[in-house]
Amino acid sequence: MSPDMESSSPIETEPTPRWPDVDDVPPSAAVYLSVPSGWYASLKPTFDLLAAAVFSILLFPFMVAGWAAIVLTSPGPGLYIQTRTGRNSRSFRIFKIRSMRNDKATAENLNWAEKRDPRITRVGTLLRKLHLDELPQLINVLRGEMSLVGPRPERPEVIKLKGLADEVPGYTLRTQVRPGVTGLAQIQLPADSDITSVRHKVYYDLYYLAHQTAWLDFRICVGTVLKCFLAPETLQKLLFLPTAEQVRQHFLTLLVEPASDAEAVAEPVV
Repeated sequence: MSPDMESSSPIETEPTPRWPDVDDVPPSAAVYLSVPSGWYASLKPTFDLLAAAVFSILLFPFMVAGWAAIVLTSPGPGLYIQTRTGRNSRSFRIFKIRSMRNDKATAENLNWAEKRDPRITRVGTLLRKLHLDELPQLINVLRGEMSLVGPRPERPEVIKLKGLADEVPGYTLRTQVRPGVTGLAQIQLPADSDITSVRHKVYYDLYYLAHQTAWLDFRICVGTVLKCFLAPETLQKLLFLPTAEQVRQHFLTLLVEPASDAEAVAEPVV
């Protein structure tokens, strides 16, 4: 039996620590968010396209190396294509270097992430650690489906099965912008493991949507590289990223309807 196909019993993950106040907000609560505007919001798609073109050329050897490492050590294709939910809740196909076993059980698995996920191959673990598995998403940026920085795109079937749009206040507001290859939530929080962890990611996503600037995007990109070596708490202090308390307090302000703001958008109550 190949090492990549060895069976392993599921590992239970510990519940995500709750955040005071915000985690008690009911799922049906109306969340109001000002639509991003200004020069950067207008020019960001152009910046994304230019940056993705440059990065694709510079990082192409690493993509080839990652692809070859997977093909040589695990049966199956090197690239992995999966349907995700993008801007305005439209579906698109995302490109990644495969880091998991290539079997039907893996493809159909909709469980939360595990700390030592038995589906991930040994080479895949290294690729994920270095974020090399994410590099083919530059293709999605060039196609206009993704941005370099933004909320993480989720699988439509996961959103439906876990009831994320119904259980997480403000969830659908994330789709106002293109999803990102990296993002504020991705470099500050661990992978989703339960509904509470998804809520925390959404709080960070909404903070980003309301505060996105070229300077913030630059710090997030730098943080994505440094995340391989530094803890999220260290990144937060080093790059002056918002603290968890700032993110929580910002979310609470989104629950109050603006007195007069033509650009304010409320998430529809399902």
